[in-house]
Amino acid sequence: MFKKIKSDLPASVVVFFVALPLCLGIALASGAPLFSGLISGIVGGIVVGFLSGSQIGVSGPAAGLAAIVLTAITALGGWENFLVAVVLGGVIQIIFGVLRLGIIGYYFPSSVIKGMLTGIGIIIILKQIPYFFGIDKNPEGDFAFLQVDGENTLTELLKTLNALLSGNFDKGATLIALIAMGILILWSNVLSKKGKIFQLIQGPLVAVVVGILYFFFTNGSFLALSSEHLVSVPVPESLSDFKSQFAFPNFAVITRPDVLVTAFTIALVASLETLLCVEATDKIDPHKRVTPTNRELLAQGTGNVVSGLIGGLPITQVIVRSSANIQSGGQTKASAIIHGFFLLISVVTIPHILNYIPLSVLAAILFIVGYKLAKPSTFKAMYKGGWMQFVPFIVTVVGIVFTDLLKGISFGLAVGIFIVLYRSFKNSHFLHKEGEDIDDGKIKMTLAEEVTFFNKGAILKELDNLPENSFLELDVTKTKFLDNDIIEILEDFALKAKERNINIKLISERGIVENPPSYIDFFKLRSKAS
Repeated sequence: MFKKIKSDLPASVVVFFVALPLCLGIALASGAPLFSGLISGIVGGIVVGFLSGSQIGVSGPAAGLAAIVLTAITALGGWENFLVAVVLGGVIQIIFGVLRLGIIGYYFPSSVIKGMLTGIGIIIILKQIPYFFGIDKNPEGDFAFLQVDGENTLTELLKTLNALLSGNFDKGATLIALIAMGILILWSNVLSKKGKIFQLIQGPLVAVVVGILYFFFTNGSFLALSSEHLVSVPVPESLSDFKSQFAFPNFAVITRPDVLVTAFTIALVASLETLLCVEATDKIDPHKRVTPTNRELLAQGTGNVVSGLIGGLPITQVIVRSSANIQSGGQTKASAIIHGFFLLISVVTIPHILNYIPLSVLAAILFIVGYKLAKPSTFKAMYKGGWMQFVPFIVTVVGIVFTDLLKGISFGLAVGIFIVLYRSFKNSHFLHKEGEDIDDGKIKMTLAEEVTFFNKGAILKELDNLPENSFLELDVTKTKFLDNDIIEILEDFALKAKERNINIKLISERGIVENPPSYIDFFKLRSKAS
């Protein structure tokens, strides 16, 4: 597991700096104690990291669950009651894994998965713009279009634009963000190719260190950073104060129906988000490794049980941290595990130092992550793939940007299903004229291997469009399944054909029948014979 430590250690540092503000922000957006976000980040890194079969996935608190958590804490009567639902949700996920339900993730079209990655990349960029200029004070975990403060992504961007035009933005936050962005670009495009030292020490770590130094050197000047633009980690004053930040479930409410419903909701949503993230990270894994999805559900379920028992938020595998891991050169699960230990060690030993990290520097790091997920070349490639690939892709992207992750994926999946039905509608048969003379009246229709009720409209339309006094050759030799609805259409058409003087030759593996008197009887006999 630690054979690739030269690659995994620098990647774990990047993931740590990406995960830290997200853990805190998602906790804040969820209406939960800030420390609960750090607990779930630590458990997601260490516990899930060890148990998972994913080599590059990183788990922790997910923004997609923030709305559920926010509502449930109040509805269940408090944080300790909610933790019972987290524990039970983990148990249900373990049951999902035992029942081998991880296969569900493979039924999502690749166009939707690529749309999910691109949409998240765009969301990351849009959400970090206000932080880049030191304007927005909302929680970093608020990745939905509608935000907890009543604003949305577009209104926040408009506020940022107005602030920039009026000069009412934080100059210090903007300056250090630009410096950090320059360091990141210089490191990845130039210095990383100059020597091993620049590969071992990653650009994001240098950017964060420079950001901390900037805070101290500019303190008291007009370019100084205020505390509201810095990371905010809870700082315990003593060991007992640190222990008091942990919370424990109130198992007295374990039999309440509302607790059980919340637990199942958490298990279902967390499992779906995890399986989608697994599918997405496997696609961008340079080594194209395949994650065992049932094992992943078992790992996530165990992680949620542990997280709930000690006062943490629900856990899923998350695409922002996973993609940051991949793009920073992470090779094995060691990077996820080490990042979890970094979180644990830092909140115990140096929380006050972490509170000097500018949020605008972290925004610059996330800018790079978002761009790599939503490159213009991705849009170009999907467009060249044809409309059946591009439409579900773009619907997923727009849905994620303007609603949230699960709704956007649902929209893309719905369009994908519609396209499958459309293909089925179009591919039910092939119709062409015999010979070069298009007026000789000979027409041949060949049915596909499987023809279902989805194909009724297409077949009915073609049969109704046959001209009078024509000759139809209906070939069903390759047809293995013919829905009863289609047989009834053929039965009705036989009556119309007599009135319109259309002769029918039915070709099957049993032979040729001219104007069969009953299609229902014919296909019943054919079914028995086969």
